[in-house]
Amino acid sequence: MPPAKKRTRSYDPARIRAAVLAQFGNVRSAVRTLTPEQLALPTRLGDWTVRELAAHVTMAVEAVSRGLDREEPATADLALLDWPSATAARAGGVADGTRELAAAHPDLDALYAGAEERLAACLAGTPGTRLLATRTGALTLADYLVTRTVELTVHTDDLNAAVPGLGIPYDRQALAAATRLLADALAAKAPGGSTEVRIPPYAVVQCVEGPRHTRGTPPNVVETDPLTWIALATGRLAWPDAVAGARVSASGERADLGPYLPLTA
Repeated sequence: MPPAKKRTRSYDPARIRAAVLAQFGNVRSAVRTLTPEQLALPTRLGDWTVRELAAHVTMAVEAVSRGLDREEPATADLALLDWPSATAARAGGVADGTRELAAAHPDLDALYAGAEERLAACLAGTPGTRLLATRTGALTLADYLVTRTVELTVHTDDLNAAVPGLGIPYDRQALAAATRLLADALAAKAPGGSTEVRIPPYAVVQCVEGPRHTRGTPPNVVETDPLTWIALATGRLAWPDAVAGARVSASGERADLGPYLPLTA
């Protein structure tokens, strides 16, 4: 049986496709400039180097190509809002595959060129309703491309954090979709209406059980910026550290989101 429908918003398929291609292109342009010394730098992702992280980014889009090359599943068995929590189960296999990929492809730009070409070819003329099997479950192409905005945005941030001055830009549509998907996933994980989470300019959601707010200023408010929110939701930043560093504003007795984060673990 397909999962219960939890989706709270829709995404423009054409804009999401363009955003995925644009953000992948942004990363490719930056990776092309990295020196051997920069590629050897450590990252915040365990023992991965920048080279391994850069190689891993291609896996995010190759997953689309591979999924479309396989036979179409009969039914979807993964809801879009369940995708964040489903990613944790495959972390070990992804790490091993990333190291092997980086070792096998010393020419990163050639690796990116091939991934970009295959993605563009697969997307041309393929309807968003087409189902594809992924490591986390079967879902529509349109929904899976929304998850790619999360992967590409968070790994762009990982690369920018690892290489001082790299400054990879964030496609606005990709950043917006990633922010909204993770905000909606929080609302699905912690349903309720006692706390308002604001992530301007892209998302506002109500969550956490308790008295529902109906008018005026909510008694429990959390506000942060999109990149901080994505870091929190994906485990790059701990809630106490975000609050202590003034990267999050949290007021009210139900404004502690620590018990619900990260969403991808």
